[in-house]
Amino acid sequence: MSNPLIYPMAAHLALTAFLYALLTLVRAPAVWGLGRRPDGSNPWAKIEPRISANLSNQFEWPLFFYVVCVLLLQQAASDPIQLWLAWLFIAGRLWHTCVQICTTNVRLRGAVFTINFVAVLAMWLWLLASPWHGA
Repeated sequence: MSNPLIYPMAAHLALTAFLYALLTLVRAPAVWGLGRRPDGSNPWAKIEPRISANLSNQFEWPLFFYVVCVLLLQQAASDPIQLWLAWLFIAGRLWHTCVQICTTNVRLRGAVFTINFVAVLAMWLWLLASPWHGA
């Protein structure tokens, strides 16, 4: 049986793929003319930059999530705390995506990002402390 840590990693991959598909859809009026307003404008013009920015965010801090996950997978042991932190990271990423795309509330987005930041930082700290925990 595979390490359950692979599932949060796959969930983030699915989120990123969804964002690529969503970005393609909102760019369709500008790129292919599909769904243009009668005046020729893109009805999604205001939300497109937020989706694009969120997609870019999926390749920043999550890099450290993937690195710690790969290191944990190499240990071939399943740590319930690490798994919980990984799912917390995913929940935070989903919430961050919703806030960034659906609102312009930068303060809330920063607060939500803190969930992702702390979850990954805790994963790293727990990994570094693992020799003292007998893992």
